[in-house]
Amino acid sequence: MEYRQLGGSGLKVSVLSFGAGTFGGGNEFFRAWGDTGVEEAKRLIDVCLDAGVNLFDTANVYSKGLSEEILGKAVSGKRQQLLISSKATFPMGDGPNDLGSSRHHLIRSCEESLRRLGTDYIDIYHMHGFDATTPVEETLSTLDNLVTSGKVRYIACSNFSGWHLMKSLTASDRYGWTRYVGHQVYYSLIGREYEWELMPLGLDQKVGALIWSPLGWGRLTGKIRRGQPPPEVSRLPKTAGMGPQVSDEHLFKVVEAIDEVAKETGKTVPQIALNWLLQRPTVSTVIFGARNEEQLKQNLDAVGWNLTVAQIAKLDAASKVARVYPYWHQAQFAQRNPLPVPEA
Repeated sequence: MEYRQLGGSGLKVSVLSFGAGTFGGGNEFFRAWGDTGVEEAKRLIDVCLDAGVNLFDTANVYSKGLSEEILGKAVSGKRQQLLISSKATFPMGDGPNDLGSSRHHLIRSCEESLRRLGTDYIDIYHMHGFDATTPVEETLSTLDNLVTSGKVRYIACSNFSGWHLMKSLTASDRYGWTRYVGHQVYYSLIGREYEWELMPLGLDQKVGALIWSPLGWGRLTGKIRRGQPPPEVSRLPKTAGMGPQVSDEHLFKVVEAIDEVAKETGKTVPQIALNWLLQRPTVSTVIFGARNEEQLKQNLDAVGWNLTVAQIAKLDAASKVARVYPYWHQAQFAQRNPLPVPEA
């Protein structure tokens, strides 16, 4: 297993991380992801630890806290061997202060997450989304206090726009508060918008990317291909409306390119999709989930080898999409505004 520093911090994370969103299945949406209980979670975590995975990601909103509870019980007695990432901001109740990144909500959310996880600190604490109604100074001063109190080790954000993140970093620098060192983002072979603004920002400001849904919301499993019926077991029918959108034609084009690379490498479609991400700028770790031990072990085999330059170029060309403004215009001024990933 390879380990990379998380952004500009000194923390080293495994390039593959395990996502515990499949733990619990507390409602219809999360049951479509998975419904792993404590005993199965223990087995999956042991497999991860044996493979060198050291980061386990969850969120308070995953199955309304049930994912955190199961993860906490599953890592009991092993806390010093691993890192835990969790999140706040999204609604956890119906009250006016049961959501957002206010001081009130963050302190309570952190304390409740610590209780559910059965730990006295969270290694990486994410703002799950940007709260535009709370001053960034209130959010960041609260997070800084959580760090200095020892309840949180590092802070990160998730699903921010470029200006959300830059405004937050500027405020942290102005007041000497702890900075976001990571940004948990959607990025995949069928969703490359991260490259347009957030990747250049991450390079410039030393913010590492933690990739969520690296298989395109379940579309890059190898089970979806042109001219074939959809898989009988899939989360897509129940969750597609809440995830990234992609046309069937674009998906099929990308999968066909992956299939060509699969024949050359002997690897699976998911393994190739994960390995491609691990060779992109700013990527510190790729978070993946697994419903069972077999699926977990297959995903873990995405490391220990690398795609060739020619194979990466083939995948880049197949997955390329038209840039929106101002990014198509900026791409014409590469002499002084170079792209982190050159145009295919």
